[in-house]
Amino acid sequence: MLDMPLVTQSDPGSENYGIANAHTTLRHWHDPQLKGTLQHRWMRQKKNVMPEIAWSQLRRRFTPGYEDTLQQGVDQGWYNPDDPLESLVFRWVFVPWLQRELDAYRERINHTAKRADRNKVLPHGVPEHIYESPETYGALDFKVKITDPASLQYVRQLYAPTDHPVFELVPTSFNGLAEGFYTTMGCPIVTRHNVWTVYIQLLQHFLRYEQLLAYQEQWEQAWALSNEDPSKHNGIIDPLPGQQGLHNGEDVLRDDGSYYMGGVNNGAGIDEVHEVHLRAMLDRDEPIVSEGQREFRLPELVVEMSDDEEELANDHMYW
Repeated sequence: MLDMPLVTQSDPGSENYGIANAHTTLRHWHDPQLKGTLQHRWMRQKKNVMPEIAWSQLRRRFTPGYEDTLQQGVDQGWYNPDDPLESLVFRWVFVPWLQRELDAYRERINHTAKRADRNKVLPHGVPEHIYESPETYGALDFKVKITDPASLQYVRQLYAPTDHPVFELVPTSFNGLAEGFYTTMGCPIVTRHNVWTVYIQLLQHFLRYEQLLAYQEQWEQAWALSNEDPSKHNGIIDPLPGQQGLHNGEDVLRDDGSYYMGGVNNGAGIDEVHEVHLRAMLDRDEPIVSEGQREFRLPELVVEMSDDEEELANDHMYW
């Protein structure tokens, strides 16, 4: 069974209306009492902290080596991004490879414990373990179960239809030929060491293809269309009408100057039931959490940890 968060958050901007609308629609589907409320937080400049940190870490840990690899093909004259055929071959080879590398990076981050930092109070441990068993780490579980698969299909068709041009990596006819040529090449596993070799060999197969001219105009049109603003294909998504914002937020400060940006109780925060649950956990023996060969006892259910970029000082670049 899949889960979803109570709320999503993003920087303000029309490019994020689709995310806000889709999530709100899903939440309303599974909890009709939420209808009329936007289940999304708009974060002002420099307030969307966690996603910005994750993006910054990706840029520092993951990106540099891959940028160098991509630039190599341009510098060597192997790839001209303004050439439709070369661009389509590039997409067919590089995009799936980069997606696999990003997936591996995500798995590494989600299965690696972050180092402690006394300035942050969050559950300490491997993120994936905390997500799957939050109570083991002294945290309440606010994941929302998606109990009706039809809701996903409905929202996907409404806001991200699979036949939208933005989801077509290459034209269907191009993909069929590329798969055939790739099979002829022996289906080499693409790595950073051979990715340009695979690209060049596949491009040569296309250039030697006798019926290339018959497809050229069709592929050039598809390539030109894919380079346009996606909103031109399906219009600009408007925000859902008549939706009230969640309670609290940046404009509702507590006595200590803090504010609540979560989605518990429609933005009101935890209630007495949650507090009773937390007290019950406090009354139990604190769990001993094991990370690798090291075991430690959580003194107050949560320990200090950080998402700051300082942790990168002792980290190895994923390359």
